[in-house]
Amino acid sequence: CLMLADESDHETLTAILSPLIAEREAMKSSELMLEIGGILRSFKFIFRGTGYDEKLVREVEGLEASGSIFICTLCDATRLEASQNLVFHSITRSHSENLQRYETW
Repeated sequence: CLMLADESDHETLTAILSPLIAEREAMKSSELMLEIGGILRSFKFIFRGTGYDEKLVREVEGLEASGSIFICTLCDATRLEASQNLVFHSITRSHSENLQRYETW
C-alpha cells in the first residue's frame, strides 16, 4: 500500500496516521499466545527504529524530534534555508530517489 500526502498539510497527515498510531499502541500492549510443542508461549510486539517509525515520530512529536535537519522528506531544504525563503518551496527529489532514501512497506 502506497500513500502520498503533503507533509505540510497537518490535517491530512493526522487523518492518515492517527488510526495507525492507535493500532500500533494497541499492539504494543497486547500479547500473542501460541502453543509450541505443547508449551504455551507468550509474545509481545516490539517496534524498532525504521523509516516508518520516523514518520510516526514526526507526526506525534514534530520534525525535530526525529532528528531531521530537513523541513520535509520531499525537498532538501534545511530549516534555516526554509526560514529565509518562505515563498518558494518545491519537490527537489524524484520518486526513485525517495524510494532509495526511505523504506517501502
